[in-house]
Amino acid sequence: MQLPPLASATQHQRQAAVLIPVICGNEPSLLLTRRSSQLRKHPGQVAFPGGAADETDSSLNITALREAYEEVGLNPDRVDIIGQLPPLDSISGFQVTPIVGLLPDGLQFKQNKNEVETLFEVPLGYVLNKDNYHSIEIIRRNKPLRIYFIYYADNFIWGLTASILQRLATQVHGFL
Repeated sequence: MQLPPLASATQHQRQAAVLIPVICGNEPSLLLTRRSSQLRKHPGQVAFPGGAADETDSSLNITALREAYEEVGLNPDRVDIIGQLPPLDSISGFQVTPIVGLLPDGLQFKQNKNEVETLFEVPLGYVLNKDNYHSIEIIRRNKPLRIYFIYYADNFIWGLTASILQRLATQVHGFL
């Protein structure tokens, strides 16, 4: 398992995890969701499957797998977890740990319509190309904050999801 490099300290205590599902086809891709427009928090935004840790979750890996099952019907037995990225603070008050998992090609997903509007894939090569990222810096709570974004097809990916993708690209390039 690949452990993440050291990163800046997070501030939030509430734990959450997302799964970065890498589909191992001829051209590897990442599975992303568009959150339901009916949700109270972050409606319509592009996200990874994931969410808050439950008291019954024995690890953040379990949290990410449980949430992926709940949101997209992904059988946890079909996921080979290979590592994680450093946790990031979310705007909604969570410390989010991205868990990287490999999935075999050809799986069928069934989204939970209450949480997920649609599913789509982005080629891994596209995500790993640092030239595809853009960013702006804003001041939030008197501190500078860099917001990343990336476009793919008709999808505008920004915020925490884009930050996770950008960190993934940075970590992979650091090992090449």
